[in-house]
Amino acid sequence: MKDFETDVLEQYHIEVKGTRKTRGAILCDTDRGMLLLKELTFSEKRVPLLYKLCHQLEEKGHGLVDTIVPNKEGEYVTSAPDQTKYILKRWYGGRECDVRNEEELCSATANLAYLHNLMAGADVLEEGTVVREHDLKEEYQRHNRELRKVRTFIRNKVGKGEFELLYLKEFEEQHALGEAVVRKLETDHYETLRQKSKTEHTWIHGDYNYHNVLMTYRGVATTNFEHFREDIQMADFYYFLRKVMEKCQWNGRIGNMLLETYDKGKTISREELDYLAVRLAYPEKFWKVANSYYHSNKAWIPEKSVEKLQISIAQTEKKNQFLKDLFSFLL
Repeated sequence: MKDFETDVLEQYHIEVKGTRKTRGAILCDTDRGMLLLKELTFSEKRVPLLYKLCHQLEEKGHGLVDTIVPNKEGEYVTSAPDQTKYILKRWYGGRECDVRNEEELCSATANLAYLHNLMAGADVLEEGTVVREHDLKEEYQRHNRELRKVRTFIRNKVGKGEFELLYLKEFEEQHALGEAVVRKLETDHYETLRQKSKTEHTWIHGDYNYHNVLMTYRGVATTNFEHFREDIQMADFYYFLRKVMEKCQWNGRIGNMLLETYDKGKTISREELDYLAVRLAYPEKFWKVANSYYHSNKAWIPEKSVEKLQISIAQTEKKNQFLKDLFSFLL
């Protein structure tokens, strides 16, 4: 263990028995169980709110969350001698949810529904706190503008490669999908759901994917709530479902299984189902690859980028069939 790590850990009421590195953090075996020392990578102002959220989840019965551990001074953030800031969190022995294991996918989905029930109406904010609202229409409008910006850049580029030619070939169809989604959001139940989430103070994890779900001998542990926010809870399920479906080639049977699993734990309304279908319809993967290309060194396009673009295009037809079969949804 390095000196700075020792300096930080000495500021806690713990006895460290051993440490090891793990994906940008230090896993610590202590007299208080397994803990994770991690550099602070988000706003320090959000840390007390994050602690409050996880602590409330524990009090409501979900004991397997990575709640921040206060230091000897009762503070949630600890500074190293070089002023780098750290947080220490509870951690769990286990492994990430296996996207190829249907039983684990169902467990992760049931866990999300359970979390959403506990997070509905959570008292997290301090009085007078201003909440930054998330507007999906604005986000998708911005993404569509970025898609057009990439097209303009490529059109003006001399010496187009495989990536650029493929992007221009597929742009019209993908952009049309993006525009159709925005129109659907403007005429659908989105605004009603959004207002309802504000009135009922529904919170979401903000980054619920199989990397942040640990399968342990004690049950399912949920980690990395750093992106939590007040929002439509179906946004969490959309993100989890999309990531799984991309890995599973938009397998309708698996998608239906996860929908039914979530619905058993937390009933999905007709409005929420429409919201889910609209979000899945957006060409997110195509935009992500294009955005990455635009902000990269375009003098040399990695073969991996071409491959990702090809996959996003190839999966469009499968995704559209998935939406038609499960949601009877057509744009």
